[in-house]
Amino acid sequence: MTPHRRLVLRALLASAIGVVAVGAVGAELADHEVIPGKSVLDDIDGACDVSSPAFAYYGTPGQEISGTFYSAARRRAVGYTIGYPPGHGPGDELPLVVMLHGEGGNHKSALTSLKPAQAVALRDPGTSGGHGAKAQPKPVAMVTVDGGRGYWNPHPGDNPMGMLTGELIPMCQRRGLGRGPRRIGAMGISMGGYGALLLAEKHPELIGAVAAISPAVWTSYTQAKAVNAEAYASAADFAADDAVTHASALAGIPVRVAAGYDDPFYPGVQALARKLPHGAVTEFGKGCHTGPFFTEQEPPSVAFLRAHL
Repeated sequence: MTPHRRLVLRALLASAIGVVAVGAVGAELADHEVIPGKSVLDDIDGACDVSSPAFAYYGTPGQEISGTFYSAARRRAVGYTIGYPPGHGPGDELPLVVMLHGEGGNHKSALTSLKPAQAVALRDPGTSGGHGAKAQPKPVAMVTVDGGRGYWNPHPGDNPMGMLTGELIPMCQRRGLGRGPRRIGAMGISMGGYGALLLAEKHPELIGAVAAISPAVWTSYTQAKAVNAEAYASAADFAADDAVTHASALAGIPVRVAAGYDDPFYPGVQALARKLPHGAVTEFGKGCHTGPFFTEQEPPSVAFLRAHL
């Protein structure tokens, strides 16, 4: 669809819903989701259409176990799931991917279309094994956990970041997962993508690689508060935990960041990309802040982490 036709559709949509006058102003507001209709427009002109990469399962996924533990950092019980790769299960020593869910999610919904054991059972078509083929990807385990709605940064009475580093990761390490220097990868979608970056920035001694899908990052506290008042407790907290400001802390850590052109967080992700250390991988292309883009980016994100752990 041509940019001119897209602009016309935006203007017509803005007029039809009776929010603003027809014209570029209405289109701009729709683009930033200030008025209803952006998702409808994106569906009409195909802005959110993406094609999933050709990944497949290699063998039956490994075991998957779920449970709960009381988190002193979060002051509540939290659920978790550990997924093992094919041929592996409890007691095996493996690198670990910590997968963080998006806003409104939990350990059961951290991935868009996969369970943890399925995610770590994926292979690229070029790694099928056999004569002349590439070797199978390195086996890794994946853990998901309940992080609440507080953007994974510390809040009064609820510290999901402290839960990750002081409780979840040590629990996994006692089970043989993520032991050794930089044998832990951080991954997340949306709010979880921001959380994965924050985890790597705050604890580079733990994290060997990070992959953020459509990370929910803003360029100011005012902007963040206007969109989601629960994201940061104060302007001081935003300054301390802004992933863009502290991106230099990722130096020496393999980083992959992906976002769609029609993602409302795209300006913030662009600001982040400009701050990332040299060598970081950025994947920008067609897509929105929606399930199809997340699903498309999950397999290559896991593959990226697996290659660097």
